[in-house]
Amino acid sequence: MIHQIITIFETIILAYLSIQVFYLLFFALAGKFSNKKDFPKAQKLRKIRIFIPGYKEDAVIIATAKDAIKQDYPKELFEVVIIADSFSEATLSTLKSLPIKVVEVSFEKSTKGKALQKAIEATAIAPVDIVVILDADNHMTQGFLHAVNDAYEQGYQVIQGHRTAKDFKTPFALLDACTEEINNNIFRRGHVAVGLPSALIGSGMAFDWNLFVNYLKDIGDTSGEDKELEFRIIRDKKDVAFLDKKYVLDEKVAKTDVFSQQRSRWLAMQVEFLEKYFIEGWFQLFKGNIAFFNKVFQTYLFPRVMLVAVMVLWLIVSFVFSSEHLNYSIGLFLALAFSLLLSIPSKWYNKQLLMAFLQIPGAIISMLKAMFKIGKARKQFIHTPHGDSEH
Repeated sequence: MIHQIITIFETIILAYLSIQVFYLLFFALAGKFSNKKDFPKAQKLRKIRIFIPGYKEDAVIIATAKDAIKQDYPKELFEVVIIADSFSEATLSTLKSLPIKVVEVSFEKSTKGKALQKAIEATAIAPVDIVVILDADNHMTQGFLHAVNDAYEQGYQVIQGHRTAKDFKTPFALLDACTEEINNNIFRRGHVAVGLPSALIGSGMAFDWNLFVNYLKDIGDTSGEDKELEFRIIRDKKDVAFLDKKYVLDEKVAKTDVFSQQRSRWLAMQVEFLEKYFIEGWFQLFKGNIAFFNKVFQTYLFPRVMLVAVMVLWLIVSFVFSSEHLNYSIGLFLALAFSLLLSIPSKWYNKQLLMAFLQIPGAIISMLKAMFKIGKARKQFIHTPHGDSEH
């Protein structure tokens, strides 16, 4: 009797882990072997507004603003708007000396969504065609705005750029960069390859102006405004393009304590949207909206670092207690490792990458700390230097 109970318990766990691993494997393969082509060159240049919200981002915002105005897009057709929340007077003075617009905001409880709403109000008198959202530490590579315009002309009202690491200051920053590239391959490139919308990240993304204004009207106090936008967009069956070859450079997390804080917010948002859309996800599936169900399904998934940790723990338990599923468990772990390694750019395979992999135990410990802080994080949705959301 006890043996049967243990067998059932093992089967349930393996079924849950198998679903997660094969999901990642399928999209990792789809992304790796997809056709990474550019959109045709647009015949018309649209007006673009770049929103860059920041909360106490004095250390990076000036460099970001100066970089943004250097884009190789007609100067009269794009505008940079810095949304300044709690910046110093010195920083504001420097920003106002640049050929950009500065919108100062202040809230009792700051969120990116509310900051963006204020920026919309401040600029609504001069509507544009496209709005681009950047984080305060993001730098666009040349040609990014042209690529956004190209995709827009092909009918895409929502566009996600390829966000990647600006540099690798520490081995841990390289590990964080690897997780982003894994997500780029699986949740953006891989999804687009099979006809599903690209996932949004929170920055390096572009929207049709009117669409963005309408979706943001009642976004609320959540700091996961990009995820809320994403659910609304996919519920309306709108496609999301992925600019695979056009990059937005992002500062990666260099220390485990910052990583833990960031992941606690991400986990809190994941729980929030699981609770909010769990039932609707099934209704949308029955109505034929596979993309929406897929988006809800992603809230069931372990973060990649935690999935690795769980699989390793499961292997140890299976080995110690001589589980009859040991061989299958080993195969499942290898499938997971293959999915993740396949998604890391081949040019990154060097000694530095090995040093980054040595940071995985620290990342796992940080994730465990983050899990214990989910409750606190759900009560403290505020701006942070790395406040974007990711899977």
